[in-house]
Amino acid sequence: ALGEIAAAARASRDPSPAGPANYLFPSPLIPLDRDIAQWCAQDLQPDRPALDAAIALAQRIQNDFAFDPTATLVDTPPHEAFLKRGGVCQDFAQIMITGLRAAGLPAAYASGYIRTIPPPGQARLVGADATHAWVLLWCGAELGWVGVDPTNGIWMAGDHIVMAIGRDYGEIAPIDGVVLGSSAQKMDVSVDVAPVLEMVG
Repeated sequence: ALGEIAAAARASRDPSPAGPANYLFPSPLIPLDRDIAQWCAQDLQPDRPALDAAIALAQRIQNDFAFDPTATLVDTPPHEAFLKRGGVCQDFAQIMITGLRAAGLPAAYASGYIRTIPPPGQARLVGADATHAWVLLWCGAELGWVGVDPTNGIWMAGDHIVMAIGRDYGEIAPIDGVVLGSSAQKMDVSVDVAPVLEMVG
């Protein structure tokens, strides 16, 4: 249950980067937010099983928020995306993490890619062709970290490729630096992700 997980996280003495205590508290890009906490609390009752609560919250975010790349920027705070009820995978992950941490649960920000072309008969996942973000929830010592994707309302699975894990986007930005040049410069990046056997064949 979520209450048991919160208590176990507070009692943890694991100082490693994967220890739950590192992901219990607000971070620079994911501050405390009362409105988000209250909205997420509907799915995060302390006696609710962790996996049931995690997927329920992820699916509610998927249903209630519109995927809209024009709604937010990379530095848009979670509260603004929450009020707009729109954004991209980064926004949805940050909203979910805000709610989980407010409930005393360790939640990490995961960044990477998802499969570009789905297996036959399956729908294409939102976020393909670009970096993707989702949430890792610590579910106790026995289960450990479990990934859930609020953009698609699904568990992290074989189509998700983890590139980095941190407290928020600022710790694991896939592209970081300074570009010097005229204002006419433009950068365009795309990524295709496919199983090796499909790429060879």
